[in-house]
Formats: sequence, C-alpha cells, structure tokens
Amino acid sequence: MNYLKKLGIANFLMLLLCVVIIGVAEYLFLSGDEIHGIFIGLWAPTLLGVMIFLKLINHGSK
Repeated sequence: MNYLKKLGIANFLMLLLCVVIIGVAEYLFLSGDEIHGIFIGLWAPTLLGVMIFLKLINHGSK
C-alpha cells in the first residue's frame, strides 16, 4: 500500500488504463483485426509519454 501512496492514485489509474489498452489491442490483433489492434496498441506508449511529460513539467516547477 505504501507503493500506491508513493505512485499516486492518478498515476496508478493511468497505468491500469495502459494495461487494459494493451489487452484490448492484443485481443484485436490476435482475432484477425491487425490494423485496429496496432492502432489501439499505439495508445499505451502515447499515454505513458504524456504521463512522463506532465511529471517532468511538474518536477521542473518545484
């Protein structure tokens, strides 16, 4: 639970969303809809990049 406090609820939910996005992308890709699977699979690294960018902005303002 200490790790969850250190990570923060918002970051934990964003990481959970990334895991769900990866799962949906894998399902679509393996079910035969490769193009949509790849498209949705690219959302997870984009979301992680935005999280890192916002954390850098927040850290730089301190």
